[in-house]
Amino acid sequence: MSAVHSERFETTAEARDAPSAELSWPGDDLLLDAYSQAVTHATEKASPSVVYIEVEQRVNGKQPYGREGRGSGSGFLFTPDGFILTNSHVVHDASRLHVTLADGRRVRAEAVGEDPDTDLAVIRIDAPDLVPIKLGDSDKVKVGQLAIAIGNPYGFQYTVTAGVVSALGRSLRSQSGRMMDNILQTDAALNPGNSGGPLITSRAEVIGVNTATIMSAQGLCFAIGINTAKFVAGRLIRDGKIRRGYLGVGGQTVELHRRIVRHLHLAQETGILVISVEPDSPAQRAGLLEGDLLIAYDNEPLATVDSLHRVLTENRIGMAGKLTVFRHGETREHTIVPEESHRGK
Repeated sequence: MSAVHSERFETTAEARDAPSAELSWPGDDLLLDAYSQAVTHATEKASPSVVYIEVEQRVNGKQPYGREGRGSGSGFLFTPDGFILTNSHVVHDASRLHVTLADGRRVRAEAVGEDPDTDLAVIRIDAPDLVPIKLGDSDKVKVGQLAIAIGNPYGFQYTVTAGVVSALGRSLRSQSGRMMDNILQTDAALNPGNSGGPLITSRAEVIGVNTATIMSAQGLCFAIGINTAKFVAGRLIRDGKIRRGYLGVGGQTVELHRRIVRHLHLAQETGILVISVEPDSPAQRAGLLEGDLLIAYDNEPLATVDSLHRVLTENRIGMAGKLTVFRHGETREHTIVPEESHRGK
């Protein structure tokens, strides 16, 4: 019996001394490893394009001398010739801008233009060997997909947080007082200094520009859709500012019921749901109501909120147009006259 006991003891000792990997679940390890690899790969690919922005701001029209006139934020290179996207609130009223690149170079930057209504701005640097990031398509983003935020919170460079896209089509009021539509919501943590940094996919493609967080809540962070940013950046590079028509509606892109699409012979399967109408606005004067579905402007399909933004160019200001609306099972046309959008109006 002593031999039997000895043999059992040796077997137990071997099991005790065996590598812990033999007692784990390989499937869980592989899943965690795949997630880690996705975040690591995307971060390594995108980080060379992310920049740290230092701002000296005017105080009461004068050059500041104290800390109250300084700020910082994030941004990212999106062209090889030095154009950088960031938030309007990061660079607003800047008297001097400096950008620190991923390789440690610190260079002067010049403001190109800003649009407070979408909280977007473009600045530019002159430096060699710049690495632009790839821009994605925010209209193809799905709830639940991986989202990675890169930025410079509190001045710490290239901090990375990861989570998922938790909601689409949010509305958020910008510092100019306007409602920003089609905002992405994510639980990838954002902190002061992350503003202007990219929200990217596992393929290192930018789907949003990080803009805000609700400090009293956990996991409520927001980014401006990159499709909106593409349009705004193009206009800022061309003109330095954006003149746009203003209707006074808050909207959200929604899928249309198949019966509506077939009945109206629509080319698109989405439209814009009116979720708010501002008082004394062109929309209110035209008779628009909350719950209306906007499907066309002067016979041009309105498939997304971004498509409405693209329609409301400076050429539309003061010009009457026909807005096609679906309400209570029928379509109707409303004559509307866009006004010029003014910051702080």
